[in-house]
Amino acid sequence: MLDLIILSLHFFICFLISIAIWCGPKDVDSHSSSTGGDEMEPDGLIFIGKEEDIKKSQRIRAKINGREIVVFYHKGKFHALDSRCYHEGGPLCDGEIEDIDGQACIVCPWHKFKITLETGEGLYEGINPLEPSPTPKWQSKGVKQRIHKVTIDNGNVYVSPPDLSVSFDSDYFAEKYKNGGELAMVK
Repeated sequence: MLDLIILSLHFFICFLISIAIWCGPKDVDSHSSSTGGDEMEPDGLIFIGKEEDIKKSQRIRAKINGREIVVFYHKGKFHALDSRCYHEGGPLCDGEIEDIDGQACIVCPWHKFKITLETGEGLYEGINPLEPSPTPKWQSKGVKQRIHKVTIDNGNVYVSPPDLSVSFDSDYFAEKYKNGGELAMVK
């Protein structure tokens, strides 16, 4: 009987802690720069930030219609994609960029999933067991992460709103974290 009481008390305390975490501060900025986004230009583009500022910080978080994105500047190019990993919603803005077979990839800090910055493809290292001496090779899982078109104009960086008529695996977590919802970006 005492075990049941202790177990119930433990679950109740865990429940209270989870409520406190979920009700805590939302949209906290981590080590990267952040912007509000959502400043729609007449041609439909959304202002993200100044080109030089993003080049200095190498990445910036923003929101497009409540959708969290991250813009990376890597090796002379700008790349924008949903800020949450397609696999489990990990914060890609905190990930490291690696070169994999000549492709710049963001590595999700939670489970080390690799996503190309250029196309949003998920990559994995696999082998063909039918080969006499199978060696691991990088292969594509297909496009999993939504990427966003980046436009540079007069030193300003803009992103096109997403075409939601086509769906990607990352849309699930983009929706779940949208508008500071229950799983908003937190430190």
